[in-house]
Amino acid sequence: MVPRKSVLGQIKSNGNTRLLRQGISTRSQNVKINNSNIKQPIINKDNRGKRKAEGSPLKDKTVKRSALGNITNAIGKQLGTQQQQPEPKKVVKKVATKTKARILTNENKVVTEKIFPKQDVAPVTKLKPVRVKIVKHDEEENKIINNNVKPIRPSLESEKSSEDSSLYMSALEESENSIKKSERVNNKADINEKNENEQNEIEKNEINAKLNIDDTTKDKVEIPFILTTKHLDPIPERILPEGVEWDFDIENWLDPFQVSQYAMDIFNYLKDRECLFPIGDYMEKQVCLSRWMRSLLVDWMVEVQESFELNHETLYLAVKLVDLYLTKVTVGTETLQLLGASSLFIASKYDERIPPMVEDFLYICDGAYTQRELIKMEISVLKVIDFDLGIPLSYRFLRRYARCGKVSMPTLTLARFILEYSLMDYSTIRFSDSKLAASALLLALQMKDLGGWTPTLEYYSGYKVDDLRNIVYVLNEGLHRKHKEALVTIRNKYSHKIFFEVAKLPLKDTLDI
Repeated sequence: MVPRKSVLGQIKSNGNTRLLRQGISTRSQNVKINNSNIKQPIINKDNRGKRKAEGSPLKDKTVKRSALGNITNAIGKQLGTQQQQPEPKKVVKKVATKTKARILTNENKVVTEKIFPKQDVAPVTKLKPVRVKIVKHDEEENKIINNNVKPIRPSLESEKSSEDSSLYMSALEESENSIKKSERVNNKADINEKNENEQNEIEKNEINAKLNIDDTTKDKVEIPFILTTKHLDPIPERILPEGVEWDFDIENWLDPFQVSQYAMDIFNYLKDRECLFPIGDYMEKQVCLSRWMRSLLVDWMVEVQESFELNHETLYLAVKLVDLYLTKVTVGTETLQLLGASSLFIASKYDERIPPMVEDFLYICDGAYTQRELIKMEISVLKVIDFDLGIPLSYRFLRRYARCGKVSMPTLTLARFILEYSLMDYSTIRFSDSKLAASALLLALQMKDLGGWTPTLEYYSGYKVDDLRNIVYVLNEGLHRKHKEALVTIRNKYSHKIFFEVAKLPLKDTLDI
């Protein structure tokens, strides 16, 4: 069956009453619940501040995973039993030794000798003289001088025993050497700090000279401390096309997080990679699926993304993985939701800092699949895409275009709603992600009555209005199309005040493009 939402109720079978959770199920309800590989989900919800999946494991029954640990989330471990047991203390058995005291008089020295049993006596080897290596720290660091080793005065114990030929360093010499060493380190640190301050002052003056900053405006300009003259490229002088109002990359040239030197090249490279991930009309080959089934799956994936509070890039990448897999592999109705869950699992491990656990994805599928089936589908998806997860996403292009065009946040949120709503529309899968993002932004500008496609947006996106006109019409038609009541997750999501209630804005019947 297709993923569908079941009604909360009770079903009687063989005299037993079974309570079904309100959620989405992809298999018939005759599947046995007592599966040995599936742990039964917890039905009752716990109240917490942060939203999570319904019935996810309680906080007191989970243990924080170590950083960069098993990224598949401790497969095979049960919840509540992950606490490490303290290691048992090693019991050391004392071996009884027979001792016999014998007093020897030799030059007024008293020696006590212990006699051990023969089986406990270890072979005695004579100690060879140890030559001490002295490290020189003053001028040439990290060089060991093996020649001309200073003779070290033997300690008091070595003087008493003539048989021991090893060399030891006394506590007095250690303290003297440590004091001298600390003095050298402190003097060297002072010299290094002084030289570093002088070098920083010289570099600041050079930066000010390069940027033509006067003494009057020097205090108003904030220069990142990371920038130095060694890796600071001079601000180039670009000749902008006619009509372009500003150069966004030049304005953020001193911000190292903007990577303005490579931003244009990065997005041109992503455009070139779009041809490596073609998605065709695969519904003709999928005899068991339909367009409405795909829309229902995407709606469910959006609900999972909102429930787990995943990044939007995770959602877009997961939908892209589903389409790429369906282009090459024929899938039945029973495995469609498994494909969506596996794609979300892969995208979470690629984009999320802390991806959800395997048990969480099994739970949102209502226990319809086993852990083995989920991991097997994950491996199959990765093989189909040849383990290449660097797929260009329309969400990244939209964010770039909106920032370069200096679009306000409500307008950007409206464009995000249009773009995310198009994920359910099967007719948009044939368009490239960069054109789809530019078309969503153009439609948002039209709905807000903020004008059309400006020369600045044309310069940074690389597309003219003629390249986007047909896609804008498709997106606007998709907004006017009324879906069934089952496909309301995205509209309800963007009807919230956090998203400026952009889903409630009136639609445009005619577009002026």
